[in-house]
Amino acid sequence: GQPLGPRRLSLKPVPKLPNMEAFLREAQAKVKRQARGFLAPELCFQAVRAATQSPFAAGVRRERELFQVLLSSGQARALQYAFFAERAVHKWATPSGASWSSAAPQPVRRAGVIGLGTMGQGIVTSLVKANIPVVALEQDLEYLNKGRKAVMLLLEREAMKMEGGAQTLDFHNPARLQFTVDFDLLSDVDLVIEAVFENMALKKEIFHKLSKTCKPGALLCTNTSALDIDEIASATSHPQQVIGTHFFSPAHVMRLLEIIYGRHTSPSAIATAMQLAKALKKVGVVVGNCFGFVGNRMMFPYVQQAVFLLEEGSRPEAVDQVLEDFGFKIGPFRMSDLAGLDVGWRSRQGQGLTGPSVPAGTPARQRHGQRYSPLPDLLCEHGRFGQKTGQGWYRYERAGGRTATPDPWLHSFLSQYRDTHGIKSRYIDQEEILERCLFALINEGFAILAEGIASGPEHLD
Repeated sequence: GQPLGPRRLSLKPVPKLPNMEAFLREAQAKVKRQARGFLAPELCFQAVRAATQSPFAAGVRRERELFQVLLSSGQARALQYAFFAERAVHKWATPSGASWSSAAPQPVRRAGVIGLGTMGQGIVTSLVKANIPVVALEQDLEYLNKGRKAVMLLLEREAMKMEGGAQTLDFHNPARLQFTVDFDLLSDVDLVIEAVFENMALKKEIFHKLSKTCKPGALLCTNTSALDIDEIASATSHPQQVIGTHFFSPAHVMRLLEIIYGRHTSPSAIATAMQLAKALKKVGVVVGNCFGFVGNRMMFPYVQQAVFLLEEGSRPEAVDQVLEDFGFKIGPFRMSDLAGLDVGWRSRQGQGLTGPSVPAGTPARQRHGQRYSPLPDLLCEHGRFGQKTGQGWYRYERAGGRTATPDPWLHSFLSQYRDTHGIKSRYIDQEEILERCLFALINEGFAILAEGIASGPEHLD
């Protein structure tokens, strides 16, 4: 008879499939697209490819070589640091001596949300998913019905991802989710989150009303992204219960929750906000009170440098590409379009950086002796608010669309802007884009640490 072939599977020849190369090319392109900047997924792909092309022993050797590359890589060390940093931030402390080890949280059995814009919708969705009954309040029936429709759509989408679906969330039950224009229905909530737009006078008016309406022990939270927590708290009769809970957009997706204590915020209030973050499956980070806190304060010089690069000759898609290839999930201009350019515009108007409050004769590209770019303001004046209007730094297929495409109108607008201000366009390479944006981010982080706004580098990272 014929001798038997090798019985061990590792000694058998690797079968050659006719379409294997085409399949591998497609898979590699997908990995590169999804793993922007990350080394491990690409090396994992190389290990799989070696298994299809080499004998077993050679494939294992190649896999070991690739593993050793990853083991000693800077990315491995960074990811290990990030893993432990994320777990360290729950051990918070304040300069006054309050800390996670001694502060006791209050129970949150029922919550209120004021404002059903983009942020409010996401916050309501997060609370419902955490099985916390919610009272959602708007200023009038028109905004309420619009917000209700958007929240229900979000919850339907979230329910589809869950086992048990809508029955699990039970969001059609008024005892779980109630929409109203009646402020008095907030009288029995344990916690209320204000999520109206960035206007100090409006926020103080709301908090003054909350102070009279809510029970004395209720936690009063503001979703402000930059405004002074102490000034907001001054409108209440119990400022110790006022705290910042800054969600990031979209609030039902983004895991970071910035928790900002004011001068009078009690340790129990901080502990309760941190407990809420845990219930919402978010990473709560406790920081001090300053304009922009940590997240937006660091983001401002980063985005500012990106806009300066446009002034000097670059394009939004070029800047975004460099930063996304480096490892950012989304570049600064795609991010701005997603969040809405009008949000920052209103904030700058409130600071007196743009609009009628700017003194006559102020140079267009200078504020308070510092370089300033009016480009984002000009886009807003043209009604270009980003995805919500179908055009911003990019063009979208429709208002509310998600697919960003480079916009010839914007390219022409940038050229005209440079001509108007006598700026000579120049070529800007990838290294300069990366360094200017990252170094601005890093330098602001060091300033925040030096001022004691964050208690450690882990809180920034």
